[in-house]
Amino acid sequence: MKIACLQFAPQVGDVEKNLSRADAVLSKANSEDIDLLVLPEMAFSGKSRIPDIFSDNDLSDSRLTNYIGYNFSSLKHITPYLEFATFGTTSLWAKKTALKHNCIVTVGYPEKVDPCSSESAKPEYYNSTLTVNKEGKIVANYRKSFLYYTDETWAHEGSGFFNGHIDGLGNVAIGICMDLNPYKFEAPWNAYEFAYHVLHKQANIVMLSMAWLTREDQKSFGLLAKEPDMETISYWIARLEPILRADVTGEIIIVLANRCGTEREATYAGTSAVLGIKNGEVRVYGLLGRGEEELLIVDTNEHPKAKIVSQARSAQSN
Repeated sequence: MKIACLQFAPQVGDVEKNLSRADAVLSKANSEDIDLLVLPEMAFSGKSRIPDIFSDNDLSDSRLTNYIGYNFSSLKHITPYLEFATFGTTSLWAKKTALKHNCIVTVGYPEKVDPCSSESAKPEYYNSTLTVNKEGKIVANYRKSFLYYTDETWAHEGSGFFNGHIDGLGNVAIGICMDLNPYKFEAPWNAYEFAYHVLHKQANIVMLSMAWLTREDQKSFGLLAKEPDMETISYWIARLEPILRADVTGEIIIVLANRCGTEREATYAGTSAVLGIKNGEVRVYGLLGRGEEELLIVDTNEHPKAKIVSQARSAQSN
């Protein structure tokens, strides 16, 4: 399967420029014959800086909060960028791109629910991703389940991680950024909610749209734009540990589409990747640098570029 991650640096609130920026990255790459294209969380609305309401103490747990993106600081702040799933800016772009490139497209966006389609009398808003098939039809609309603090200022919690069969992909699990972490950072580290979801639903492909930060110094981090952030990729793999330990038939493909760039204090980790997990081994099919605005294209039918062997699995086999 040919899989592409579109890593770029959208700017908060500049929707038209962000759309043009994504199109420019696509046009520069050889994007023919791809089967799946995945974009970051809230790809075109952009992400806001860390709100001033958070103190250094709120962000002090380096194992957890170093690795999570931050959303808009209030409902008022994000309201101009909220979209309906069926005919919003992101939906129209995804449908156009799917038809143009004859591929499945998954992209993040801030969703407002059409009141005519909701049972609730109150307005509903979600941090969502939509997936459009090659015919330009929406086949999945996933709503983020594990909200970060700043998601909670405007978004409702989704009803659970997505799983389902999508023609051309198979059994699919979908998550968004914080979904990879323990619930509200209150659940035990080893609860591994999302990883166990992948196993329980027997997904063969996992798509994660990200807006994942690094807490490293902005200037020094930017000097290594073409180098992946190995601390970030190691953390992502650590959160998938149950999949590494599991005895499953066949390979599970993990697609991690992150954004890059900076916004004031915030520096995004980039490092978008396509991984395969099988028999305790992580196969690295492709990996972008922390600051590269590029389209990562890999073919999972070809040999991986590198392999990482799980220490936990190795210890079990001794």
